[in-house]
Amino acid sequence: MSHYPPCPKCRSEFTYEDRDLLVCPECAHEWTRGESESTTETPVSVKDANGNDLFEGDSATLIKDLKVKGSSSVLKIGSKLTVKRIVEGDHNIDCRVDKAGEMMLKSEFVKKAVS
Repeated sequence: MSHYPPCPKCRSEFTYEDRDLLVCPECAHEWTRGESESTTETPVSVKDANGNDLFEGDSATLIKDLKVKGSSSVLKIGSKLTVKRIVEGDHNIDCRVDKAGEMMLKSEFVKKAVS
């Protein structure tokens, strides 16, 4: 087992040391050995079109057709996606859309899938 502390962001035990930083291979979080959990970034709260909280790893579907910027393709209503990462900003979810690939979308155009 690793003698490094677990990732303060995702609690993964597969951390490793890269020079003076500790790195989590699962969520790509980097921190110093002396950094405590209280100094880590606060999670961003993101809500879908229905007001449900979205988290990393959630499945969702599109609620309307969306044009892909810089392309002639369109993401159709009902397309399934998986939330990879929650970020701050206008397009606040990094996700993988089925049959379209990795994209950044606004959370107001998705609804959380019932599990």
